[in-house]
Amino acid sequence: MPHLTRRAFAAGLVVLPYARGATAASVPYNLQAERSTVGFVYRLSGQPAKGTMPIKRATVSIDVNALQRSSLDVEVDVRRAKTGLIFATEALKAASVLDAKRHPTIRFTSTAVRLNGNGNLSDGAEIDGMLTIKSTKAPITLRAALFRQAGTEAGDLRQLSFRVNGSVSRAAFGASGYADLVEDAIDLDIIARVIRA
Repeated sequence: MPHLTRRAFAAGLVVLPYARGATAASVPYNLQAERSTVGFVYRLSGQPAKGTMPIKRATVSIDVNALQRSSLDVEVDVRRAKTGLIFATEALKAASVLDAKRHPTIRFTSTAVRLNGNGNLSDGAEIDGMLTIKSTKAPITLRAALFRQAGTEAGDLRQLSFRVNGSVSRAAFGASGYADLVEDAIDLDIIARVIRA
């Protein structure tokens, strides 16, 4: 995935201002799929390893005047998941884990956005939502921050980037195969870039 180091993250993303003068309405944004992905970290025999899944579809609405009214609905493509290790990728897609043949997508739908700091999503927020894996749906809370894309002018909110982090229990979704080799917790690191529709 386009992993961002601390230095690149600070230099490459410009903080999104709280646009108080904007019209109070949610605005749709289109996903820049080629610049977005879901990254994850799993622990194989105690050692961290990384993988990615491409975002298949996303519906993003952002209300810059009341960011808590923003919403997110995302599906990722399990069949195109990669781990960097062929055997690990095949195990990930196996019936005892994500069962990619029967359940080719994972879906997250937000239900609430709770802002931190001064009301800017760039100060960080918690996004509550429902995560669906293998037809099992359960609530989850993710951490998020929203930024203007690098190179855009102050106040130009047409192109945005957001980063989302969190952790998922495999067992909670019936994806606990190979438990003797792979730990239960999967850490998420999602980078998504969107452009105003």
